[in-house]
This record gives sequence, C-alpha cells and structure tokens, in this order.
Amino acid sequence: MLSLRGITKSYNKGQIKAVDNVNLEIKSGEIFGFLGPNGAGKTTTIKMIVGLLKPDEGEIVLDGVNVWDNSLMAKSMISYVPDNPEIYDRLNGIEYLNFIADMYGISKEERKEKIEYYTSLFNIKDSLGDIISSYSHGMKQKLVLTSALLNEMNLFILDEPMVGLDPKSSFNLKEIMRKMCDEGKTVFFSTHVLEVAEKLCDRIAIINNGKIIAHGRIDQLRDDAKEKQSLEKIFLELTDNE
Repeated sequence: MLSLRGITKSYNKGQIKAVDNVNLEIKSGEIFGFLGPNGAGKTTTIKMIVGLLKPDEGEIVLDGVNVWDNSLMAKSMISYVPDNPEIYDRLNGIEYLNFIADMYGISKEERKEKIEYYTSLFNIKDSLGDIISSYSHGMKQKLVLTSALLNEMNLFILDEPMVGLDPKSSFNLKEIMRKMCDEGKTVFFSTHVLEVAEKLCDRIAIINNGKIIAHGRIDQLRDDAKEKQSLEKIFLELTDNE
C-alpha cells in the first residue's frame, strides 16, 4: 500500500538529518502508529509522504504511484490531517467544507450527507455558520477532520490527531479509524499518547533522531524487550538508550 524506501531529509545545508534512511512498508487494512519524541522526525516524514516536502534521497510509493513523480495523482489518493489545523479563517465552517468537497468533486447529495453525519458526530454542526477565526483549536481540529473524511480515500494520514479533541470526539475518531481499516483502508498516524497507540495500532514504528529504532507488532516489541512491559516503558527504554 505505502512504501518508504530509504528516504532522507536534511536541513541547514545537510548538517542536520531530520530523517535518515527510513524504510517502512505499511499494509492495506492496518492502523500503523508512528511514534517518537519531539523533534524525532515524525512530522518531516509525514510531510514527505503527503508531498509537502521532497526527500533528499529515496522514494515514496503509494499503490504503485511514486509520490513525487506523479504528485497530483498521489495527493488525490490521500486524506491528510496536519498537526496544526491551518485553515482559511475568513470562511465560515460550511464554506470551507464545501470548498474541500468541490476540490475532490464530491456531489452535493453525498457531501450533504457526510457533512451532516461528521459534524454531528464531532459536535460542530451548530457552528458551521460561524467564521472559522472564531473557532477554538479543538473546533478547528474537528473541522479539518471532517474535511479529510469527506473524500474517503484509501490512505488516511494524521499527525497528532487527538490534540485538542475532547474525550468523546477522540473516542469517535478511534472508532472511525478502526472502521476504515475493517473496510480495507489504511491509517497512518503519529501520536504522543502511547496508550492510544498500544490499544489501537496493528503495528508501530518508533523513530528517534531521524532513524527507525524499532518497528513491528506490539507483541513482537514486548518479546524483544528485556521483560514483558507496556509500550510506554518500551518506548522510554529505547529512546533513552538512543
């Protein structure tokens, strides 16, 4: 489904390697957790996957499509929720959702049904007539999540999606993620909430200082650890050793 082959990204004229020779294979129908400390390279990796940053080396292939050789086609196959919901503050909520739906060619009937469903689920339906600049961070996050769910692509990428969400919305999002994977779609998300990753993910990868230091199923990581322990303890042990 999604293949990262030796991708590398440096800053400051090559002096800082934010991502260093990362290789990952993400399968269809799985929730893949991407974990790491602040500054480990998570967001840089995600921005390369979605076509916002070009790798210095390596390639990213999505269902046989090279993300940088066929960027428009690749982007049309991805739904993306960034870590910071930067959206058009001068539009109101419904204008923004219709703008996104227009870009993806979603029919009026289909968008109406989905907007009704997801904005009710995330409890922002009554605020769609308000200008986005008046929204709280959590409301903006819910609006971006709704917009990303309108087009129902096969690859759903989220960078710290739970930040700013209330407990009910977080629960609903996790239910959506699992349902998508049950339908054969793929979810790739980063998070600092290790308990969520432990309960939700089929597989995970841990990145630190730009390098993948562990990846696999949770039970595999436990087997590799010195003793049976939680993902939190495994994570802290691995990143502290680094």
